Amino acid sequence: MQFAYSDEQQMLRDSVERFGEEEWNAADRLKRLAEGPAGGRRRWAKMAELGWLALPISESEGGLGGGPVEVMAIMEGIGRHLMTEAYASHCVLAPALMRGGGEHCAVLLEQLGAGAIRIAAALIEDSGFDPASIRTEALADGGGVRLSGTKIHVEDGADADWFLVSARTSGSVGSRDGIGLFLVPCDADGLDVRRFRSVDGHRHASLVLRGVSATPVGQVGEAADRIDLAMDRAILAVLAESVGSMEAALAATLDYVRTRQQFGAPIGTFQAVQHKLVDMSLACEEARALTMVATAQYAQTASDAALVAAAKVRVAQCGIAVTQQAVQLHGGVGTSEELVVSHHLRRQMMLELAFGDASFHKARFADASFR
Repeated sequence: MQFAYSDEQQMLRDSVERFGEEEWNAADRLKRLAEGPAGGRRRWAKMAELGWLALPISESEGGLGGGPVEVMAIMEGIGRHLMTEAYASHCVLAPALMRGGGEHCAVLLEQLGAGAIRIAAALIEDSGFDPASIRTEALADGGGVRLSGTKIHVEDGADADWFLVSARTSGSVGSRDGIGLFLVPCDADGLDVRRFRSVDGHRHASLVLRGVSATPVGQVGEAADRIDLAMDRAILAVLAESVGSMEAALAATLDYVRTRQQFGAPIGTFQAVQHKLVDMSLACEEARALTMVATAQYAQTASDAALVAAAKVRVAQCGIAVTQQAVQLHGGVGTSEELVVSHHLRRQMMLELAFGDASFHKARFADASFR
């Protein structure tokens, strides 16, 4: 397969590299993490000025109408520089869920593209990653809807201004019928937002909803297919992030083994070390190829569930293998906060779980393959 970025896509990729070098230089990483939400808001405003936030939003809703390949160009750089800005969650997943959802969605998406607000998707409950396995109820209340239930993990939800909550209007747990999407502001009455930070520096949340007033997105009770397609687009984004991260970890390791001396010679000259580096390089190439194929397929014919699921499983395996080996080749110092390879490993561990773990996607692959 021949794959190359167009001139415009390469310019976008280069702009992400410049931003990453300025804002997320490895030597300043701990300082950036210590800035907390204030630093995140400053960088988010810069990303809005560069047009990145509006890129995945359709032109009809005030965005730039960028596709999966353009998103891939951005996400590679986000992964390479380990940016904690929640681009995949807020700018890829949320607009895909809200597309064509009504005038109120178009207004919010325009604000999202301008960097004025952030929107996070609350889809996961304690029954696993299947978006149909939900118990949160959406009950009619006069002319509106009220939500009651719990969402145990909202990806990058700690700093969101709005939540896209999946809830059941009818049917039993596991049924794809009767699932709706609803918009809830972060300060809504009856909403308890519990924020926490994960090992990779990203800020997530869990939600408890007690009769929270909400606004429907799209056709009530028919959101299952919308969620599947949106999740696949978000998965492609994190695959590109994973590729950028593992390639950066490999590059850092190559620099290290060329300079680290043992027995009077650089450890990179040892055959055992060279074999490990070859394995890491092959894993990076395999992950890149899978990501390119899945992204190109989605861009041309929308989602191929089996292909996306297979890519999610295998790219995650490659990312973990590469970054674990990077830490090992650095020795004990590889586990330290000060060395960037340890941060790449932590991010790969979280990316493995983002939008479905290996068990969920293996089952999804089997289901899609034998339909």
